Amino acid sequence: MWSQNGAQLNGGSTPDESDATNPFLSTKGQLEEGAASTFAIQGQQGGEADFLSKLNVKNVFNRLSTKSNEPKKVRSKVWNYVVNVVLIEGRDLLPKTDNTLPDPFVKFKLGTERYKSKSKPKTLSPKWMEQFSLYAFDDQKPVLEISVRDTEIGGRETVLGSMIIDLEILEKEKTHRMEGNLKDDAGTLSLLITVCSMTSDPPQPQQRSPSESSSPGSTPSADITPTISLQNTVNRQTIADQYKFIKSFKNLRDLGWLQVKVLKAHGLAAVDMGGKSDPFCVLELVNSRLQTQTIYKCLTPEWNKTFTFTVFDIHSVLEVTVYDENPDKKMDFLGRIAIPLLKIRPGERRWYQLKDARLMSRGKGVIQLELDFVFNTLKAVVRTFNPREPKYTSPEPKFRVSIMKRNIDRVSKIAQSVVETGKFVRSCFNWDSKPRSAVAFAVFIVMILCLELYMIPASLAAVFLKNLLVLNIVEGFKMEKEANESADDDFDEDEDLEKAEKSKGFVEKLQSIQDVCLQVQESMDQVATLAERAKNALTWKVPWLSSLGLFVLIVVTVLLYFVPLRYIILAWGVNKFTKKLRSPNAVDNNELLDFLSRVPSDKELVQFRELKPEAAIQAAIRKKQQ
Repeated sequence: MWSQNGAQLNGGSTPDESDATNPFLSTKGQLEEGAASTFAIQGQQGGEADFLSKLNVKNVFNRLSTKSNEPKKVRSKVWNYVVNVVLIEGRDLLPKTDNTLPDPFVKFKLGTERYKSKSKPKTLSPKWMEQFSLYAFDDQKPVLEISVRDTEIGGRETVLGSMIIDLEILEKEKTHRMEGNLKDDAGTLSLLITVCSMTSDPPQPQQRSPSESSSPGSTPSADITPTISLQNTVNRQTIADQYKFIKSFKNLRDLGWLQVKVLKAHGLAAVDMGGKSDPFCVLELVNSRLQTQTIYKCLTPEWNKTFTFTVFDIHSVLEVTVYDENPDKKMDFLGRIAIPLLKIRPGERRWYQLKDARLMSRGKGVIQLELDFVFNTLKAVVRTFNPREPKYTSPEPKFRVSIMKRNIDRVSKIAQSVVETGKFVRSCFNWDSKPRSAVAFAVFIVMILCLELYMIPASLAAVFLKNLLVLNIVEGFKMEKEANESADDDFDEDEDLEKAEKSKGFVEKLQSIQDVCLQVQESMDQVATLAERAKNALTWKVPWLSSLGLFVLIVVTVLLYFVPLRYIILAWGVNKFTKKLRSPNAVDNNELLDFLSRVPSDKELVQFRELKPEAAIQAAIRKKQQ
């Protein structure tokens, strides 16, 4: 008997109970007839759909055995599909001996492809957070073999647990969150798995749409229309109907739909011998990762691939990265862009200038995308005041003198602002400027005599309105200029400083000192980032969030004016005390910090800034289109 509980990470449809089959097949060495195991496919960002299905293990074993007896076909030089895996963590692993804890690592096998994870010392609940890809052909068995192992004295490997995942029943171009029990209840593994086809969508008759008009800073798209497969063609009106306001209370986690058409690129960097590259494109939305096919020996690839994502936070950022494929399966970086979902204009097709790996300065080449985005506003508002989903493959922080220097500068700017404010107040007390001190004294008297609690959020709302007025009147003409500039010099100096660090060498540093420095570095980064987020919210760097903040402040002002404070505190306390009773799996959170976590810091604003494509590339594209 097999049990199954599932939904797809990025919004794929959940199988019907009658059609459900189990991708997990527990094994130890070989699959045994009649073996049974339990697994779960969970929707980390998806709905909470639950279903049970039964599977005849003998039939699955016979099906896999039949495939293994088929004669091998002549392999093509081009991969047919790629399996992207994110190994998150293991839980409740069983040691082979009672006296010592294992150093677990995981081995994966897909056909001739293999991968070995890092070893985590002395733990039964390891957290790997590793991402890798396995390539395969259609003539290979679509099963992913997984084994958790420990290395004993002498180098001999001991299997702690194992399982097999049947990839054939997983929907392609979708990221699946999976939690599978190892055989004999030897523990649980948590994974993200995505199966991507390495072929482009079949072409359809071309037609022009009004959305093809170029926006400022983009190159005209001429008669180029994306090719979309019948499978990926979606009735947009039907999708929009699913996110209407009247359906706001259905599946609160699913709040939006994103479609990305990766069309082509131009002027990419040549990294292979012969002045060519083998480019492919990777799309990442939080923990969902999809990939196009590789176009070999080309600097102007045309992928014509369409992807769809289910959006669970409209403040997420779509990262599009172009890599060069190598025979040893290592990837060379070619360029990257980061697009906040709130900046997307639905149905707009345009060229984007690629940036470097840090998203700080201009890279080489441009990429053409067509994006479409639909979301439910009420669900988005609710989600904004809840914790953000962590990204599993985020790089671990490391101590760098350059980063420490930059964080010191950021904190110093904040401290300087506080000092300047203190000097201003002191000058009012000292009557350095009599008119200013007189006005400040009068305002102080009026505020103290008339101060009410509701005036505090009202004052913050006034600051929002003042900054909005300044933004529209004074700074409007600066937007075009800023869009064409690269990052500030402060960020560009990091790479040079890091090279200087390597030349000096820090081998003699004690690890404990480095850990302390890292902790100080990250603490300063958190303080500076929080202050920058608050400043950017007040100065309307993200209009949607600033509008939401202004609306909330107005609502709070009205409540404090009409409702006694004790009743507001009572409602807040009842909600906090009963939250776990109403929802046992709820995560305790701070709504204000969750709101600020959606506001980009100064560094993120630089990373999200769009750069205008170079004039030479624009001219070359126009010439090719003509």
